[in-house]
Amino acid sequence: MDNHLVWEERFNIGVDIIDKEHRKLFKIINKLYLYGEDEEKSQWVCQEGIKYFKKHAVQHFADEEEYMKSVNYDGYKIHKRIHDDFRDKIIPALEEELEQTDYSEDAIGHFLGVCTGWLLGHTLSEDQAITGNAVSKWGNLLQEDEHAVMREAILQLLYDMFQLDAKVISESYGGEKFGKGLYYRLVYSNEQGKKWETLLVFEEKLLINTIGKMIGVKTDKVNMVLVNAVRYSARQFVNSIMKHFPSSTDYKVKSENLLAYDQFKKVFEREKPQFSLLFDTGEGYFSYCVIAPHLSENIDVPSIKPANALDEIEKFLKINEVRQKETINKKKILVVDDSDVMLQAMKELLGKEYDVSFADSGLSAIRSLTLNRPDLILLDYEMPVCNGRQVLEMIRSEKDFADISVIFLTGRVDKESVKKVLALKPAGYLSKNLKPDEIKENIDEYFRRVTD
Repeated sequence: MDNHLVWEERFNIGVDIIDKEHRKLFKIINKLYLYGEDEEKSQWVCQEGIKYFKKHAVQHFADEEEYMKSVNYDGYKIHKRIHDDFRDKIIPALEEELEQTDYSEDAIGHFLGVCTGWLLGHTLSEDQAITGNAVSKWGNLLQEDEHAVMREAILQLLYDMFQLDAKVISESYGGEKFGKGLYYRLVYSNEQGKKWETLLVFEEKLLINTIGKMIGVKTDKVNMVLVNAVRYSARQFVNSIMKHFPSSTDYKVKSENLLAYDQFKKVFEREKPQFSLLFDTGEGYFSYCVIAPHLSENIDVPSIKPANALDEIEKFLKINEVRQKETINKKKILVVDDSDVMLQAMKELLGKEYDVSFADSGLSAIRSLTLNRPDLILLDYEMPVCNGRQVLEMIRSEKDFADISVIFLTGRVDKESVKKVLALKPAGYLSKNLKPDEIKENIDEYFRRVTD
């Protein structure tokens, strides 16, 4: 466990009793990281260290709550509820896991990752709000205003928590894949059965370059400690954003999931988000998507709970590693078609041998090119708003995309349509009326030709 938690001056909120205890908790976490590396001492020392951490955390919560009451902080009740949840639910569940596994390295890593992520997220969001350093709440805004304020709140929080000068590159992100990503889902519900669903997408290098650096993770891929730190930092991030919606204050977390990309896409296919923002942070891409309030359907993936967290995250990391190994040498194909039937058919036809992504419109195709450059585009001709010829014109007009090969796969094969696109130099022109194995053979032949 080559990790440590790096203290930064921006973690100070300007209240001496709180700032001192924050620094103390950081030091305890760092000592626990060191203890966990010593196999001979790890169990006994970690037992004592965890007791020490818990004692200081509980005392810190009490001191912080007293201070909040003394200044009549209007977020006291919600803040205390977060303390109670960590003290009464999260820490006991982690302690139970440690005892059941006889303080295994994985269980210690899980404990440290969760506590690190929670501490980072809570310090940089909820605690900053006590002194007014966090983004202030908005009131009862008109619906058309909420999107703009949501955008600004996320931008500000990205800077406050991670020192990222991010910029919005899409306010209608459609779930396009970008590089190696981590897909994280939180579903909140209230007593009336309504649900607030948030989807966060992190490019892996963003996690490594932000939270990874904060905890000193020396790795070029996502691991157990980093996933747990991300989970709890992300939860605090979402909680901070939700506070801006007065109607969401009675919502509590119902389920938490780590998703494969295909599972993530199913959410978008089921229901379009009310907010779907894509950011370039300078360290990697980040997306924040919200479906709320609504009655969401469950997806076929286990919810992460204290009792199964270690097993589910380990399983996710193993499956994710296999998926990445399977796709690393595969050629990337982007299929652009407004027909869901055609997209599904191409997925079944090409998915085993190629890394296939999809776009259902010309605009979505351009966004996909920016996020995840393909080796080949299969482009429909007849699409609404922006047809295939117009899409290819845009691709050829952009210096970064001009050399990407495009094969038309379309039902429109008349001579006039073919003639109109010849000047744009497509790599081929295939009819949808061909048999599936003939379409695939043409694509296989194209890649054999360009790689010889």
